[in-house]
Amino acid sequence: MIVGLEGIVEKKEPTFIHLNVNGLIYEVNISVNTSNSINDKRVKLLVTQIIREDANLLFGFLEANEKKMFDTLIKINGVGPKVAMATCSTFVPETFARVVADKDVGLLKRVPGIGPKAASRILVELADFIVDGDSDSIAVDNSMADAILALESLGFKKEQIRKALSGATGDTSSLVKQGLKRLQRF
Repeated sequence: MIVGLEGIVEKKEPTFIHLNVNGLIYEVNISVNTSNSINDKRVKLLVTQIIREDANLLFGFLEANEKKMFDTLIKINGVGPKVAMATCSTFVPETFARVVADKDVGLLKRVPGIGPKAASRILVELADFIVDGDSDSIAVDNSMADAILALESLGFKKEQIRKALSGATGDTSSLVKQGLKRLQRF
């Protein structure tokens, strides 16, 4: 299994590159975002390899979060590598995480190959998609997720909870307290 490649760019197009690795040239599918970020002749890519009976495909990423996004998307029933790569070309991982968190079907339908059904399925299956960052932001995300779950278990709707917790900070218990205070006003 190929998990990374480092070499010299022989040819670069918006959706793929030919990468010369010690004389062996690989065709690696890339997103438009990755293509725009490749400025040097020498590049190191994280790779997802997909082997099918009719093809051996390589998908390359400069960022670990973009690879995580791609790998997560292709696990969803009905979402193949083409649609996953189109999603990576349309959204950077941080924006995609926000789209998923906001359950924004309209934005997700802008991706070529994603209709209303596929958008809804993606949003349901990726409800907890979080991009990797520094440990402080991950702890805040975990506290926020726990607070949302606690408020949902009390019977509040997700949209109301998100409005109530927007701008709120702190650990899980303080987020729940702030959320309850704000939810009483709705």
